[in-house]
Amino acid sequence: MSRHHEGITGRGRARTAASDEDVLARLREIVGAENVLVDEDKVEPYAADAVKEKFPPEAVLLPRTTAEVASILKLANERRFPVTARGGGVGYTGGAVPVEGGVVIGTDRMNRIREINADDLYVVTEPGVTTYALQQAVEAEGVFYPPDPASYKTSFIGGNIAENAGGIRSAKYGVTKHYVIGLEVVTPTGEVIRTGGLTSKNVVGFDLTGLICGSEGMLGIITEATLRLLPLPETTRTVRATFKTMAEACACVPRFNRARVTPVAIEVLDRNAIAAVETEFAFGFGADAGALLLVSVDGHASEVERDALICERVVRDGGGFDVMRSETREEEERLWDVRRAISPALKKFGTMKFNEDVVVPRSRVPELVARIEEIGKLHDTFVVNFGHAGDGNIHVNFMCDRDDPEAMRRARAAVRDTFAFSVELGGTISGEHGIGYVKAPYLDMALGAATIDAMKSIKRALDPNGILNPGKMFL
Repeated sequence: MSRHHEGITGRGRARTAASDEDVLARLREIVGAENVLVDEDKVEPYAADAVKEKFPPEAVLLPRTTAEVASILKLANERRFPVTARGGGVGYTGGAVPVEGGVVIGTDRMNRIREINADDLYVVTEPGVTTYALQQAVEAEGVFYPPDPASYKTSFIGGNIAENAGGIRSAKYGVTKHYVIGLEVVTPTGEVIRTGGLTSKNVVGFDLTGLICGSEGMLGIITEATLRLLPLPETTRTVRATFKTMAEACACVPRFNRARVTPVAIEVLDRNAIAAVETEFAFGFGADAGALLLVSVDGHASEVERDALICERVVRDGGGFDVMRSETREEEERLWDVRRAISPALKKFGTMKFNEDVVVPRSRVPELVARIEEIGKLHDTFVVNFGHAGDGNIHVNFMCDRDDPEAMRRARAAVRDTFAFSVELGGTISGEHGIGYVKAPYLDMALGAATIDAMKSIKRALDPNGILNPGKMFL
């Protein structure tokens, strides 16, 4: 959704005190002249996220230390210019773009893993480490960091925490907040605080760690994170099955519980998703493929073989056909190729993708998908549904042409109807993408006025001058 701001100048920048030469001089003193970017071509990459709507900052700052971040924020409060923190810039709600101008703090240079402790099962990391790099590093030590957002190769740990990122493995392992046990945070006024610690149990004081996790960079800038680890599973296996309908595929989800199996991942693709990947990549699915289910299990080898056989039986009993079960890691990767192919396959259906991530109780997923298909037809908009059936988090993609105002209007109407129905089913409007500025107009559909006021009060208490990431979440 476009958001128009007064004061936007020629090439899209909103001028603030951050543009003043004396301010830029002080910023250069803090982080070094080479780490203050002001040229148009250098700040451009920091102007947008996956939404691709550009808000170029007046300057991009690349600090290396917590002290530098604190100094930047103290100066911002003194001179009243906005600051937006940014990790990998792969979000879908505009959470890390400077919609009200000012400066962007890029965490690119804060990219060290400080400690991996396999005995006490934790890792201490700076925020600019990618999820993939962290996973590779800890797995080399025989331990495991489960959260795995789809953007894991390019998303930063700091951004994952700010957005409380989920991912395919959340059906068994949960989301990012379940693994954050301690943080170092620079508050909006430039104070450095530490929350949590190195232990899995800690009830000393308020849960500020939980408050920061999912706060979308509005309550502080993360400069260090201590994350809980698990022993690395010995092996994994995947079962893939085709179904005639989404209802059949999703009905299998609770049956895994009754069969006493806890899959790592339970992913579902609807008919349009299958058609899209088939048209683009020719996987060999027939015309009767109305849904696809991918189920993965992990653990000790003997246990995994048993659980994979049980999963195969469950999907067959539930109406699944063309069932495949991996025997090797290579076979498993091939089974998952269809899931990875969705995003590139959708590009041919429009230049604009409204990628929403609604979540409902998982038993209500069939109702949700059926209604979304009706909503797409009602608003004459092509829609593709896929995602995490294991936790009820479905990615709803309404496709249209960015240069067609009427098509854009219909797609936005479809989004609103989808949000309303998700809430009606006992769900909410975002499972892992956050609110940012894109979903801000819909916040009151999911939260009551008193709840929103409480959140605003927390924001005002920690950020009295409205410095940090303004223009997000609250209209």
